[in-house]
Amino acid sequence: MKICIFGAASAHIDQKYIDRVEALGEELARNGHSLVFGCGGTGLMGAAARGFKRANGYVHGVVPSFFRDEGVEELFSQCDKVTYTETMSVRKKLMEDEADAFIVVPGGIGTFEEFFEVLTLKQLGRHEKAIVIYNIDGYYNNLEKFMQEVTERKFITFACHELYSYFNNPGDVLEYLQSYKPSGTSWRNRKIGD
Repeated sequence: MKICIFGAASAHIDQKYIDRVEALGEELARNGHSLVFGCGGTGLMGAAARGFKRANGYVHGVVPSFFRDEGVEELFSQCDKVTYTETMSVRKKLMEDEADAFIVVPGGIGTFEEFFEVLTLKQLGRHEKAIVIYNIDGYYNNLEKFMQEVTERKFITFACHELYSYFNNPGDVLEYLQSYKPSGTSWRNRKIGD
């Protein structure tokens, strides 16, 4: 299975996040999965890729050309394949199309945007791929509370919560991905008023 991991590029985050994402990447690779990701060499992007490579996993980095040309961020140097794109939008589309599943690890604005894009596409029936939030040290607890509040205020349906799952340890992430089956629920049943 090709797994896309969205996460922080920052090199200034606590080591506990880096260690746990490296361990996740290693566990996924040991179970025969490969990685497609944003090609970052630092933060949790780099951690995921290092974990995959430690277990001899296949790593495909996807990065806009201007990252390389303008030195926007350090790229992971051990990718088995690197694809350069013209824009951020094309980068995301390529990762979304190539991936069989998505894992969201702690991150900032870019990670939030990537999560909500694949969630929106799933809600609209554009894909039926698994979406997992790896909630290290309660990082996404407030997001979960916010999504519940949005549901209570009737801006989204309870059915939308079935589109993704939260887990606190890599074993549960792996088990969920390997046993995941699409629900087949019509996107119309996930919209308010239907």
